[in-house]
Amino acid sequence: MAINWFKYSAPSTFYGLAGKIAPWCAGISAVLFAAGLYIGLVVAPTDATQGESYRIFFIHVPTAILSMFLYLVMAGYAAIGLIFNTRLSAMMATALAPTGALFTFIALWTGALWGKPTWGTWWVWDARLTSELILLFLYIGFMALHSSIDDPRRADRAAALLAIVGSVNVPIIYYSVRWWNSLHQGPTFEVGRVAVYDDTMRQAFLLMLFACWLYAAAVVLWRVRSIILERERSTQWVAELKEIRA
Repeated sequence: MAINWFKYSAPSTFYGLAGKIAPWCAGISAVLFAAGLYIGLVVAPTDATQGESYRIFFIHVPTAILSMFLYLVMAGYAAIGLIFNTRLSAMMATALAPTGALFTFIALWTGALWGKPTWGTWWVWDARLTSELILLFLYIGFMALHSSIDDPRRADRAAALLAIVGSVNVPIIYYSVRWWNSLHQGPTFEVGRVAVYDDTMRQAFLLMLFACWLYAAAVVLWRVRSIILERERSTQWVAELKEIRA
């Protein structure tokens, strides 16, 4: 029996679906985080060059990847909302921004912790680091612009334009280590290849990557449910919800 997926583009139907999916994503994410951190921090061998400090890699690289990925997803939803005037797409873009900003901040913070023992300094104005910092500013700018406009529809359109223009920064982040002379190492994750050569390290990296992705999915789904309730509070279907009546 075919499933009509288009019905989930309506906030009223997506609200229930998100409520069912989010707990599963959160639970699986917790298990993967526990496994990934244990393998990465305890089981994985010590790096011959960097010693124990390299273990920041298992947090830094997955969060950096998610910071870029979530921005592209946010910009994609914003573009769909802008072009087709779909309410749910704009709500999803709004829900993605805080989580993307969190991952970007963690990537910058752990990068500084890793940079001190590796480069001898917390920060350098390297192409990769600078473009990642710009990504954080873009997330903050998206949220600030959206919250500064009272009318939700106008706020969605203005923030969408910023998100779409800012997406140019993502390929700059990814290719910066190839385009410019950079202190930063080359890309760790490419399509079909992970530049980690020890099997234990690779397992820990992939576990942490999927854990971050599922965590983001859970948090974004819970947040978009709150946004849906706020935007649709005057509708009949919200008034009939059991959790609202309670």
